Amino acid sequence: MGEARVDFAAEVRKAYQTIAADIVRTPLERSGPLSRELGADVYIKWECDQTTGSFKLRGALNKLRSLGEDERRRGIVSASTGNHGLAISHAAKLEGVGLKLFLPETVAEVKKKRIEGLGVDVEVRGASCDKAEMLAREFAARNGRIFVSPYNDWDIVFGPARSGSSSRPAWPGSTTSSCRSAAAAHRRHRRVPEGRPSDARVVGVEPETSAFMAASIAAGRLVDIEERETIADAVAGGIEPGAITFPLCRELVQAIEVVPRA
Repeated sequence: MGEARVDFAAEVRKAYQTIAADIVRTPLERSGPLSRELGADVYIKWECDQTTGSFKLRGALNKLRSLGEDERRRGIVSASTGNHGLAISHAAKLEGVGLKLFLPETVAEVKKKRIEGLGVDVEVRGASCDKAEMLAREFAARNGRIFVSPYNDWDIVFGPARSGSSSRPAWPGSTTSSCRSAAAAHRRHRRVPEGRPSDARVVGVEPETSAFMAASIAAGRLVDIEERETIADAVAGGIEPGAITFPLCRELVQAIEVVPRA
C-alpha cells in the first residue's frame, strides 16, 4: 500500500471501528504544571492507561483483525522491546491466534515477566531490537507464519491514529507514525493544498542515544548510527530498509526533537 494510494481518513475510521469495543478511550487532560512551565496549554493523552499500558494495543489489535482465516490459522511471529510485545500478546490471546515472540536481550525484566504471564511462546535472542526483529522474520519465513512488524505495517500505523486525531484541538498524539497519518487525513479532509501548512503540527521525539529517524531525515536517506543504552527503551531501535515510517516522517513531521542524556 503506497502512500499515494492511501485514503488516510477512511483507513483511520475503519481501524477505529475495528478495535473500538476492546480498547480504553483514554482521557486527554491539560497539565497545569507543564502549561505553567512552558507558557502554553499543554495537554497529555494518557495512553499509559490503555489496557496493556501503551498505545501499542490499538495497532496490534487492528493488525490481527485484518488477517484472513488462513493467516490466523498459521499463526504470527513478532519482535519487541516490550510495549508492542505486551500489546501483540494481549491481542493474540483475545483473538485466539498463535504467537511466537522474540525479545531482545535488553528487554526490561518487568515487561518480560508480564508477557510471559500471558502464556506467550517467548524467545529472548538478539543483542538489539533490530537483531531480534531479524531473527523473528527468519523464523516466520522458515515456519510459514505471518511476521507482524512493530511499526512497518499500515494496519499497525492506522490502529493508534485515532488516539491523535481525536485529540483536537491539541495534538499530543501517542505515537508519531500514527499521528502522521492522522495529520495527513486532517489535511486532505480540509483540502489544505500541498506545500501549505495545516494547523496540525506534528513533532517527534527521540533519545540522543538512538536517534535513527532524526539522523536519517538529516541525511535524506536511511542511515545507521551507533546505538547506545537508553532509559527510553520503548523508542529505541533502528529503521529497516523500505520502512513506511521514513517517507511519512519526511513529508508530515515538522520536527524531531532529540533528547540528550536519555
